[in-house]
Amino acid sequence: MQKQGIRAFQITTALLFGVMVFAQDYYAHRRQIMVQNQLVIRGIQNERVLDAMQKVERHRFVPDDMVEKAYYDCPLPIGYGQTISQPYIVAFMTEILDIRPEDKILEIGTGSGYQAAVLSELCDSVFSIEVVAPLGVEARERLAQLGYGTIRIKIGDGYQGWSEHAPYQSIIVTCSPTHIPKALKEQLAEGGKMIIPVEQNYGQQLVLLEKNHGRLKRTQVLAVRFVPMVDTGGKKY
Repeated sequence: MQKQGIRAFQITTALLFGVMVFAQDYYAHRRQIMVQNQLVIRGIQNERVLDAMQKVERHRFVPDDMVEKAYYDCPLPIGYGQTISQPYIVAFMTEILDIRPEDKILEIGTGSGYQAAVLSELCDSVFSIEVVAPLGVEARERLAQLGYGTIRIKIGDGYQGWSEHAPYQSIIVTCSPTHIPKALKEQLAEGGKMIIPVEQNYGQQLVLLEKNHGRLKRTQVLAVRFVPMVDTGGKKY
C-alpha cells in the first residue's frame, strides 16, 4: 500500500509539472504571436523593447477572469475603473523614450504594474506612483512575487510627481490630464523625454516632450484613449 501511495504521488506530481510546463509554453507562444502580430507589424523595432514585451508575462497582471484575454490587441479592465493598456501602446510609449540601462524612470499610474515591469527590463531604476491605494498595494505585492522587487511604488497623487528622486531621464504617464503638470516638467532631466496623453477639445493626444537647454519641445505623436488623471479625492486634473 505504501508503494502504491508513493507511486500515486509521483504520478500526480509529474502530471502537475507537465501542466505547468504546458502553461508556460502556451503563454510564451501567445506572447510571441502578440509581439509579431501586434508590435513588429506596426513598426516597433527596438530589440530591447521587443525582448521585454516577450519576457514580461502580461497574463500575470490582469484579473483571473481576464487571463485568456491577456494577449488580446486591446486594453483590459483591472478594477477600480482602471485599465491595463493595449500591448501596442505599452510598446510604443516605451520605445519612444529610447531608454538606456543607466536611466532613472518615473511612471505616473502604476495600475496593475505591467508597464513598470516592462520598464524594469530596460533599466534598473523605476519609480511608479498610483493614486488608487488598493491597486498600488496589489501591484507592489505582485511585482515583488514576480521578481521585480527593485521597482519602487508610491501611493499618492501622480500630478505632483516624486521630487525626492528627481531628476528623471524619462517620465511616462498612463493617465490623461487636461494639461501637462508643472511638477513633471520640472522633474524631467536635461536631455530627458516625457510621454503623456493630454485631453484636448477633440480628444486625447499622446504628447512627447523633450527637454533641451531647459526648454521643452512638444510633439503630438498619436491619438489615444486613457483614463483621466485624478487626485486622491477622485477629482480630474
